[in-house]
Amino acid sequence: MATVRRVRRVIRKFDPWTVFKVSLLLHVVFAVATLIGLLVLWSLLVRVGIPQALDDFLALISLIEEGTVFFNNGSRFVRVAIFFSVVFGVSMTLLSTLAAVLYNLVSDVVGGVEVVMLEETLRVPATVPAPGYEIRPQDPVLPNQTDMPTMPV
Repeated sequence: MATVRRVRRVIRKFDPWTVFKVSLLLHVVFAVATLIGLLVLWSLLVRVGIPQALDDFLALISLIEEGTVFFNNGSRFVRVAIFFSVVFGVSMTLLSTLAAVLYNLVSDVVGGVEVVMLEETLRVPATVPAPGYEIRPQDPVLPNQTDMPTMPV
């Protein structure tokens, strides 16, 4: 049988160094996953021929000169994607660390964030000797003795 009680906890501080490390790791993984996804998407678009079709359409309506490659440049696409993922990762890591420092400053004034949690504790039912069974002094009394008949209380 389990008993549940409400427990209040107050989050007063975040360690900025820990926030920095976790945020950096999270954003590096996010950037790598995004780059892999963009490369797969770009390779699919190239196989279908969409960048070439866009270049031909822009040349048809005279926005670019005939023979100019605007969309069909894979190396430019990869460089731009890497640049934006690095800028995004660095900026979000710094903003997360700054947010932790600001939270620490504000929590000194207002006392932090109070969180109410439920704490569950397991209660082991107590057992007593069954009626009619007497414990003799020569019997060793051990916890969880299996040969002694018991009944729950």
